[in-house]
Amino acid sequence: MKAVIQRVAHASVSIDQKVHSHINEGLLVLLGIEDLDGEDDINWLVKKIIQMRIFNDENGVMNKSVQDIDGELLVVSQFTLHASTKKGNRPSYLKASKPPIAIPLYEAFLAKATLDMNKEVKAGIFGADMKVELLNDGPVTIIVDTKSKE
Repeated sequence: MKAVIQRVAHASVSIDQKVHSHINEGLLVLLGIEDLDGEDDINWLVKKIIQMRIFNDENGVMNKSVQDIDGELLVVSQFTLHASTKKGNRPSYLKASKPPIAIPLYEAFLAKATLDMNKEVKAGIFGADMKVELLNDGPVTIIVDTKSKE
């Protein structure tokens, strides 16, 4: 699994010109899933995201997690994170999981994040044409790949 994690003042996902999900201060997570991903990847990545200390404390030092600030999560599926650009100018998405594999993993990720955050995690709709708006706070953007966890 690959995730692009962005600290945001607010973020939203719109589908068919209607806001589907919205969060205030928290994290926007763009999530890419490949066939080799599984429960271990979900557990490790959720823990990493919700415990990552990238919010400012009272001294202006990034020392607090999204849980510490009682922030929110918005998770959006993003198959293009697995793009291969080695050949030519058209990216290949062969590593990205197809819906029969990706959807259950995406839903399991959302369920685990909701459980561990102890609050509803907002999300887009898998495979939908989504418009994502955000106000990146910092800017703070971090890329995490579960294949690099060791």
